[in-house]
Amino acid sequence: MRKEDKGTIIETIAATIKDYEHFYLTDIATLNSAKTSELRRECAKQEIKLMVVKNTLLQKALDTLEGDYSELSQVLKGNTAIMFTNSANAPAKLIAKYKKEGVPSLKAAYVQESFYIGAQNLQALENVKSKNELIADVVALLQSPAKNVISALQSGGNTIHGVLETLSKR
Repeated sequence: MRKEDKGTIIETIAATIKDYEHFYLTDIATLNSAKTSELRRECAKQEIKLMVVKNTLLQKALDTLEGDYSELSQVLKGNTAIMFTNSANAPAKLIAKYKKEGVPSLKAAYVQESFYIGAQNLQALENVKSKNELIADVVALLQSPAKNVISALQSGGNTIHGVLETLSKR
């Protein structure tokens, strides 16, 4: 590969990392072509960008970015595919779905400005809530007291109405 081509690829990888909030490093080497195509389709449905890269080019792209990505250096061995996403747990759920076949395996992840190294972190990554899920939880918690007050007022009104109706019949 020519030096100019490598430079272009490094710039593309770096730009893609900047465009997405989270990324997962996986190994999909043992997937056959049919399973790889199926995985790519599933990624596209969930708005996950899947890119297979050379480890040295990924390392150089990470070096050009602001921030310290040195923790990922230890997992840049063998085949590496990157799953880019703006939803923190979508790739983890997808990997867990395919995990039954042993592939793809999680090498590392950069999620919510934290590093998760190793496949043992897959369960924790599945449970990470996305920004929208957290907002929904906060809204539900804020609405709960108001719903309780309204419910109590409505049930109290029904009770008073029932008592008055009973008294009027007597």
